[in-house]
Amino acid sequence: GQLVESGGGLVQAGGSLRLSCAASGRIFSTNAMGWYRQAPGKQRELVAGVTSFGSTSYRDSVKGRFTISRDNAKNTVYLQMNSLKPEDTGVYYCNVDRRWSTVVAGDFGSWGQGTQVTVSS
Repeated sequence: GQLVESGGGLVQAGGSLRLSCAASGRIFSTNAMGWYRQAPGKQRELVAGVTSFGSTSYRDSVKGRFTISRDNAKNTVYLQMNSLKPEDTGVYYCNVDRRWSTVVAGDFGSWGQGTQVTVSS
């Protein structure tokens, strides 16, 4: 299977971006999905996740600003990011697994190319 992230870019603080992650070669609807980010010099961290049933979870720093959603018909998961801050800067990745615990841990053997998000102050 393949994951392709898109939608990143350069935006001013307070702006918005919508990231997309298209998954191929997988039974998308039965898997949990996660969006992760890696800032320069830092470890990759889980930003938001959605279970196969549609339940969502967010890290505290993005609650109320980011929204994760999925379209099973399009095999795509989205991350709507509003009120962006400079500390949201990083490369954003998505990944998928049938186990929610794997999504939470971010314990994957492979990752896509990611999409760069840069928020200027």
